[in-house]
Order: sequence, then C-alpha cells, then structure tokens
Amino acid sequence: MNPFLHPIDTAIILIYGVGLLALGLFRNKEETGNSHYLLAGRRLTLIPFTASLVATWYGGILGVGEFTYLHGLSNWVVLALPYYLFALLFALFLAKRIREDSFVTIPDRLRQHYGETAGLIGAGFVTILTTPAPYILSCALLLTYLFGISLFPALLLATGISLIYVYNGGFRSVVRTDLLQFGLMFTGFALLVFICFQNYGGFQALRKGLPELHLTWHGGNSTQYILAWFFIALWTFVDPGFYQRCAAAKSPAVAKKGILVSIGFWALFDFLTVSAGLYSRLVLPEGSEAALALPALGLSVLPPVIKGLFFAGLLATIMSTIDSFGFISAMTFGRDIVWRMKRSGNEVAWVKLGLPFIAAFSLLFAWLLPSVIELWYSLGSVIIPGLLIPFLTTFWQKKLIPAVPAMMILSTALSFAWFLFWFKENKYPLGIEPFYPGLILSILWLLIPGKISPKSG
Repeated sequence: MNPFLHPIDTAIILIYGVGLLALGLFRNKEETGNSHYLLAGRRLTLIPFTASLVATWYGGILGVGEFTYLHGLSNWVVLALPYYLFALLFALFLAKRIREDSFVTIPDRLRQHYGETAGLIGAGFVTILTTPAPYILSCALLLTYLFGISLFPALLLATGISLIYVYNGGFRSVVRTDLLQFGLMFTGFALLVFICFQNYGGFQALRKGLPELHLTWHGGNSTQYILAWFFIALWTFVDPGFYQRCAAAKSPAVAKKGILVSIGFWALFDFLTVSAGLYSRLVLPEGSEAALALPALGLSVLPPVIKGLFFAGLLATIMSTIDSFGFISAMTFGRDIVWRMKRSGNEVAWVKLGLPFIAAFSLLFAWLLPSVIELWYSLGSVIIPGLLIPFLTTFWQKKLIPAVPAMMILSTALSFAWFLFWFKENKYPLGIEPFYPGLILSILWLLIPGKISPKSG
C-alpha cells in the first residue's frame, strides 16, 4: 500500500469498484436480444451517447501525463488538436450515414462493399486495433503504484474487473457504467487542477518554473514525428468506438450532434489533463517517472477524500476504455470472424466466447510492450494504413474492384516491415516513420487506372 494513500482514500476507490460492478452487472428484463447486447437496442440518446464516447476516448491517460511531463504543451498539438479536426469531419460527413446504413460493425460495411475476404481482413485489423492492451497496462501500472502489487497480478485484476460485467451485459453495460465514469473523471481532474492552481499559481508560475521547450508547440520533437501523429489521428475515421456509438444512436441526428458535443467536452478535459501534466513537471522532483507523473502529482498535493476522488476518477478514465475496447475487440473477433466463418450458432454466444481470447491476447501484448505511448504509436502506424482508405471509400458513389483485400494486406505489411526494421537497425529506412509507406501505397493503389469502377446497385 502506498504510504501517502489515506485509508479513507482507499475506501473511496473500493466503493467506486463495487459500484462499477453493481452498475455493470445490473440487468433490465426489457433489455434482451442480440440488438441490446451488441448496440444497446439502437436507442442511445444524446446524453448517454456523449458520456460514453467522451469517457472511452481517454483510456491512455497515463500516456497523456507521460507525454506532457516530457514534452509540455506539445501534448495538445500531438494528442488533441488533430483529433478535434478529424472528429469534426467524422460528425459532418460520416456519422449520419453510418446510422442510416445500419451496418453493425466496420467489417460488416467492408463485407457489403468489397466481399467476404475484405470483411474478414478488416475484422482482423479491427480486432488488433481495438485491443485494450494499452489501457490494461495503464490500469495495472496505476494499481501497482497505489497498492504495491506486482505488475502481472495487476494486469489480471485490471482485465478481470473491466470485462466481467461486459460479458454479462454487452454494450448496454458499457454505456451504463460510462455515465458514472464520465462524472468521476471530470470531477477528479477538476479538483486536482484547482488545488494546484491554488497552491502553485497560474500560467506565470508555470512559465517561470518549466523548461523553455515545454511551452513551445513542438516540445523538442521533430516536425516529421509530429506530422506522423497527425496522420495517426486519422485513426478517428476508423475508430470502432465512434462507429459503434453512431450505429447505436437513436437517430442519425443524435449521432451527428453527439460527436459535436463530445468535441467540446474533449477540449475541456484536455485543458484539465494538460494543465495537470504541466504542474507535475513543476512540482515533482527532477527525474521522476514520467509514466506515473499524474498519480504522483495527486499523491503529492491532494488532501484525503479529494485524493480518493481523484484516483477513483483516474481509474474511471482508464477502465471506461478497457470495457469498451475489450467489448468491441471481442465482438469483432467472435462475431465478424468466428461466427461469419462457421455460419452457425448465436452471434452473441460467439462474442462472449471471444472475450477470454481477447483478454489473453491483450495481456500478452501489454506484457511484451510495456509502454502506453509505444503501444498507441505501433498499433496506429501499422494497422491504419491498411484500413483507412478501404473504409472511407465505402461512402463514395464509386467502388473499388475486388483487389481491395490485396491492398489492405500489402499496405499493412509494408508498414509492419518498416516498423520491424527499427528493431534491427534502431532507425527507420530513409528516416521515414512506418505510417507513411503503408498509407502512400494505399493511395497509389487507389489511383491506379482501372482500380475504380461504378458502384453496383
């Protein structure tokens, strides 16, 4: 047990955990059937839509704290601004179409437009892209820090608590618990930033006390590195969390408005988290562990009770993403791969069977690559180039011919090969980040004469 954690703070954290399980395991007798399990009956109104989407977006909060501690305001340029832009474009051009077309998943959409093989390949990509490994790792690191348990048991605990109620209730349990976690995450960080402001001063204090690069837009990072993160923000267009909530919205209008409202809440939460990250660099001793900057700040400056609320909010920020991504990944693997290949049985039963597989896969991934930032960057760099162009072209009035599966595989393989080169030479070929070659190949493939044909009716 961390000596700076008061027993009353521990009690608040435990109450949060028990309340989360109770809320997640609760079942309404009217909420039955596959539609309720997979998409909450397609009845999401604006408030649960917004709360669920906002809460799901910040599972890598320790990575946000790590990046801000190391690079300052550049965090907002890298991990916030491009996502607002692409979320806005998603809301304006894709959200209503997704709800109107009524496909359940991204692989469903690919399958309808480009055939069974493209659907299966897309399902494999989405399963990997939505692995909750980065968020399980974040939660485990926090549990290790707070309660002194070793990493592997903490990984098991983080996985088990977040996925047990998902197994029982599916997406409706995800949305129900997100409402609680949305409130806790904003409360916890608002209290932390307010107390830091009271104790250490505002922007002038930060300007005097922080390294000069921390208040620049680049934070000492290269332009190519920052641009790579901008391109990785294209993840938004193929983010299954966005897609699932739009498909589950009560109407196309709710899908569009829900994302627009969410952008405002993201901007507010980014203000809180970036401010907290800057204060962590100001307050904590030189050489503190960057990945634990936010929890270390909370332990250092917060009094009992408020400290408990902050850590409950920090856990809520992470666990709201574990359950959502864990469910999407299991749903994609169980329904869009196994169920489609077997063509027998109940799709929900296969989703439930997929959850243990995804849990084991995510645990292995988190164990092998124990850095939140590296997990984000690696997954985005390798998977998005092969998924982005095929998904976006399903909204066109033209259709790619069946060479799409080859494009998906080759684009991802090229980025993966580029990525592997780093492990051998400790640098990328030509100094180019791995995201670019795969995306360029996808775009060039799209432009080859004869690859586009009119969409069939």
